[in-house]
Amino acid sequence: MKTVLIIDDEPLARSIVQEYLMQYPQVTVAQECGDGFEGVKAIIQHKPDLIFLDVQMPKINGFEMLELVDQQPSVIFTT
Repeated sequence: MKTVLIIDDEPLARSIVQEYLMQYPQVTVAQECGDGFEGVKAIIQHKPDLIFLDVQMPKINGFEMLELVDQQPSVIFTT
């Protein structure tokens, strides 16, 4: 099983990625996050294999968010 996070401030974008990932039973979406700070907490908690990450988000952007975590999962940027 691969653990995935979806981090995007737009609910519709998160929903689209979630629907796409439902086609893959070997992938588990551990959490959806609406901003970078929530994303940092989720990365620490879930230790995902992969994150789908929006670059442009309020508060902190995707690149700034990645600088705040020690563990660096694989990243697919969604913009």
